Amino acid sequence: IKFHEGDPRDPRNFSYAQKWTITLLGCVFAGITAAASSSYSISYESMMKDLNCTRLQATLGLSLYAIGFGIVPLISSSFAEECGRRPVYIMSSALFFLAEVMNALAPNIQTVVVSRALQGAFGACGASLIGGSIADIWQPHERGLPMSLYAFSSLFSFGLGSALGGLISASPHLGWRWVQWVHAMFTGAFMLGVILVMSETRSSIILAHIAKDTRKMTGDPRYRSSAEIDRPSMTSLIKTSCTRPLYLLFTEPIVQSFSLWVGFVWGVVYCLFESVTTEFQSVYNFSVRDTGFVLLVGAIIGFLANMYQETLYRKYFPIKGQEARLYMPCAAAFVLPVSMFIYAWTASPNIPWIVPLIGLTAFMSGVFVIFQVSFLYLADCYGPFASSAQAGQGLARNIMALSFPLFTQQMFAGMTYKWGLTLWALLSVVMAPTPWVLFFYGSKIRPRSKVSRKILEAERDGDTTVASTPTEEKSMQV
Repeated sequence: IKFHEGDPRDPRNFSYAQKWTITLLGCVFAGITAAASSSYSISYESMMKDLNCTRLQATLGLSLYAIGFGIVPLISSSFAEECGRRPVYIMSSALFFLAEVMNALAPNIQTVVVSRALQGAFGACGASLIGGSIADIWQPHERGLPMSLYAFSSLFSFGLGSALGGLISASPHLGWRWVQWVHAMFTGAFMLGVILVMSETRSSIILAHIAKDTRKMTGDPRYRSSAEIDRPSMTSLIKTSCTRPLYLLFTEPIVQSFSLWVGFVWGVVYCLFESVTTEFQSVYNFSVRDTGFVLLVGAIIGFLANMYQETLYRKYFPIKGQEARLYMPCAAAFVLPVSMFIYAWTASPNIPWIVPLIGLTAFMSGVFVIFQVSFLYLADCYGPFASSAQAGQGLARNIMALSFPLFTQQMFAGMTYKWGLTLWALLSVVMAPTPWVLFFYGSKIRPRSKVSRKILEAERDGDTTVASTPTEEKSMQV
């Protein structure tokens, strides 16, 4: 059983209205899971007073949320392969909703920490599928805007969650628990949206359903989809999805370098959750409500920068190939350390608050650029292994997000905010050559690695299939 040309059941042939409905629903869930991180961190003070806990205990909830996003996608992709994306979205949002309710009703900090770990695990199940859903329904040359919106929804919602969380937690009649209740309301609305309007986008699952219906109507058991022939066991799928990302992370220079750079930047973002509120309150007498708006603007500028990057990519792809994705990341490599130095050295009562805010905004713009390109560049370079390369990068990124907040307060207490942020800026300088090296030498590095060499050989042989799951990757086993 195969799709015939122009078959409306083929996700690539969905109407634009249906494609954008699916894309925007995915972006909503990306935004919900991102906002759940920043809104939690900005409501520390309200939580600490209510539960009589320490800042380290509260920070543990933030870190465990991040590690769920690094580990769970290694396993959850196998269930999407077996059951389809839509059921996983429904299950993920339902369990995420229950974990948020558990958090809102928590009688002590121990329950909060457990609920946050569950939120990270359940949220990651659905959020890790969004890039795949976009790839299911959009042709490669159409993915620029949908992927930009996906990245925008994630990073903008970091700022939005911080802003709304600050507004809610600062209210004496609401507090940190209502931050969780508001999240639960949005998650419940998303779950209803998935149930009512989201279609299955995974071709193999749709074809399997068509084959099953055909067998039932005709009584002929010979009708099979390709996914039903030699289908691997669930154990095999989980083993592949867990081991291949680690293999790529430890053996592929491009995955390693991008993972280290993106992971460091992501860790610093989580550190900023710790410093922005405290620093702007102590230096400029901002309230929790005011500091919540500090992180918003950078995502908008980064989104516009990525739209320009798409123009550059289309223009220079015939010349630079995959490395045409790296023009704006090369600029961001300079923006990150400069903006961090500005933020570190201008947060003073003698300097207007707008100056460090400009530095912080520039930093978040650079983060946005890097965040999106890390998905697109790895997808371009690793074709059939794209999902595994991105999972490896996601693991490294979220391990950094787990680790950094655990020592941030101690570091800032010992070094002060100025010198602690200066340290991050100096490390950003050390890592700045990463996109430049890949821009000039990436095309020479890739043929020397085992996996990339196989992909290049397949492309020369005319096999341009891009797979997104372990089953589809089985033809190019490592």
